[in-house]
Amino acid sequence: MDSPHGAGVSAEDFGLKGPRGWAFRGVRLDAAPGSLIAVEGPSGSGRTCLLLALTGCMKPAEGHAEVGGERLPRRMAAVRRFSALGQVSGVSELDPALTVAEHLRERALLGRWFDGSVRALLRSPAERRAEAKAAIARALKEAGLDLGALPKGERTSVRDLERLEALRLSVALALIGRPRLIGVDDIDLKLSDAERAEAWALLRSVADAGTTVIAVCSQAPGDADITVRSTEDAHGIPTDDVRTDMSTTGPVPGDGARQNDEEGAGDAFAETGRA
Repeated sequence: MDSPHGAGVSAEDFGLKGPRGWAFRGVRLDAAPGSLIAVEGPSGSGRTCLLLALTGCMKPAEGHAEVGGERLPRRMAAVRRFSALGQVSGVSELDPALTVAEHLRERALLGRWFDGSVRALLRSPAERRAEAKAAIARALKEAGLDLGALPKGERTSVRDLERLEALRLSVALALIGRPRLIGVDDIDLKLSDAERAEAWALLRSVADAGTTVIAVCSQAPGDADITVRSTEDAHGIPTDDVRTDMSTTGPVPGDGARQNDEEGAGDAFAETGRA
C-alpha cells in the first residue's frame, strides 16, 4: 500500500539483458514506501542498471516490478513521472561549468514546463517565481546544503564543490519536484568514512521524510531497509564482468520474513532487509 508521498517498490524475477549478456536477473524484493534501498556491489556489477530499471529509465527483459502502484515494464513512463534521479554517471551528471544557482533555477524551470495542469497554466509569473523559490529553499533544506557555506555562495561553480557538497546538490535537484522515488548512483565514491556516514545520514533523512530512495554503493549501511548485494566467488572476485543473476534474501513479495543467504546460492545478487 503506497503512502501519499513515497512509492512502494516490489519485484519478482526481475532481469535486464544488454548487448554483453545479463546485467542482472532474478531480482525479488518488497520495499515499503519511504524505504532506503541500497544496491551494493563493485562497479560493472549491474547495480546502476537495476537503479535505472526501477526508476523506469531502462526496459527490463524478464519478470516484472511494481513501483508506486505502476507495473514495469508496461508503465515505465508513468514511473518516470513521479521519480527523479540524483547523480547517475552518464545520465544525470552535474555540469561542472554551471553554478549552483544556475542548476537550481534550471531544474525549477523544467519542473514548471512539465507541470501541465490547468492550475499551473493559470498562475501569474509572480506566483510561479514565488513557488519556484519556495521549492528550491525546501529542497536545499532537505538535502542539507547551506549555500552560505559555499566558497562563493550560490555563485559557486560545480567544479569547485567538494564531493559531498555535489552529492547534496544532486539530491536537492532531485527533490525540487517532490518525487515519490529518487535514485542516486555511486553514493560512497571517493568519500572518507566520515563523509560516507554523512551521505547515508542524508539519504536516511530523505527516506524518513517519506520519499523512497534507491542508492547504489560499494558498501551498504547497516540501517538500510533493503540491501541488494552482489555475490563474489570464493576468491572475492566478481563472477562475471557483467552480472548474470540476482537473488534475494530478506523481504520478498509474499514473504515478510527474513531468509538466509544460502537460498540465493549461485546467483549474483542477494537482498537483505532490516527487521
